[in-house]
Amino acid sequence: MQIVILFTRIFTGFWQFIMAISISVVICTYNRAKFITEALKSLVDQTYQKEDFEVIVANNNSTDDTERICKEFMASYTDFHIQYYLETKQGASFARNTGAQYATGELLCFMDDDAIAERDFLQNIWAFHLLHPEVGGFGGRIIPSYIPSEPVWMSHYVSSLVGNFEYAKEVVEFSPNRYPLESNMIVTKKGFNEVGGFNTCIPGVKGILRIGGEGKDFFFRLKQKGYKIYYVPDIVVHHVVETEKLTKEYMYRVASGIGRGERQRIGTGSLDFLKKLVEYLFKLGASVLIGFYYIISGKPSKTVPVIQFRVDVLKGFLGY
Repeated sequence: MQIVILFTRIFTGFWQFIMAISISVVICTYNRAKFITEALKSLVDQTYQKEDFEVIVANNNSTDDTERICKEFMASYTDFHIQYYLETKQGASFARNTGAQYATGELLCFMDDDAIAERDFLQNIWAFHLLHPEVGGFGGRIIPSYIPSEPVWMSHYVSSLVGNFEYAKEVVEFSPNRYPLESNMIVTKKGFNEVGGFNTCIPGVKGILRIGGEGKDFFFRLKQKGYKIYYVPDIVVHHVVETEKLTKEYMYRVASGIGRGERQRIGTGSLDFLKKLVEYLFKLGASVLIGFYYIISGKPSKTVPVIQFRVDVLKGFLGY
């Protein structure tokens, strides 16, 4: 009898091992009913085995049809592992932590609710992890998908505000001051737990207010624990950008949120605050030179946004 029990335990453990979820995709969402279906559809259309990943949606107090749309989607794809939770504490960091709390995968993959993953997204994530199990976190390329088209005033120096991100042409470790962006970032569950998740004092998007840099804060803490962070260009998502929403007010909220987040992260009574202030003043000066270059190169429409970006970051940092 003991032999039978031992055999049963071994078989059960082996079965649980081979059936284990390898990747948990966490999507925190706030009033993106218009786009959440396409984000979810891009995940169920993956080349990766559906038995090996799960999708966790954390609804952060949406007031639109997000809940109905998500539950209808789940009812239509019952053969996929999809979960839905409501997080009432406002802020992306709260929602991401909630999603991670319910995740069972070895890897946590965070993706935005208005991002569309390429079909080999999860397959490339797992392939990289198998080759580099020692890497604690990594991220990939983010390509803006402008609707209806890219604004004439958009430039390389401003496009990071709408999620554009291409760090390198090949797989490479991030430099000490660089890190993956929030809509395409992956971390081991072990590493996530070790740093205690996202810092909710830097909530990210919180209604119309932004206190950004939650991803930066997270990965910097992960690096302090000794983990390596890599960029993998084959891990790609397309980020939907509605051109009509790129108003001066919107761009200010995003840019000033970067400054507010840095102020929260480093505090105001330290040498780091003065160093960051000098850095921001230097970048503002550089933006003026870049703006002048655009004028003499016949692209004057790109001048003001480049300079305004740096002005708004500085204003957020100084508390305006």
